Amino acid sequence: MERITKVWFESERIYIETDSGKTFSRPLQAFPLLLDATPEQRALYEIGLDGDDIRWEELDEDIHISSFYETAEPDPGNEIAVIFKRFPQLNVSEMARYIGINKSLLARYIYGIKRPSPQRREQIISAIRTLGQEMIRAPHYCSI
Repeated sequence: MERITKVWFESERIYIETDSGKTFSRPLQAFPLLLDATPEQRALYEIGLDGDDIRWEELDEDIHISSFYETAEPDPGNEIAVIFKRFPQLNVSEMARYIGINKSLLARYIYGIKRPSPQRREQIISAIRTLGQEMIRAPHYCSI
């Protein structure tokens, strides 16, 4: 198996170079914790002893070399992404908790890195609709 020898970030992407001289890259959207991290936090990584993974202790993020073999690129026009762009007030962490799924998984759906099954898509949209209905029923407080 190839071993990771170098890691760097450029233009909203993470790159690795392997001991065979190959270069792989993935969009940071594929790794929401890295996307949200500062450049300083991204720089604090360690390549695993076997050379097949990268660890960011401070972020509690691990990426295996196999993640770089994936070739799917973001699809910002997907339905879930459009909803979250239309309503930027939606907090990804809180929506994931409300829906009962992992934040990273929901972020991958939003960024279009991963496509939800029809059932999962409906679950997400239904949760957003339910939240909207709850907000409509919330008492209105006005001070005049």
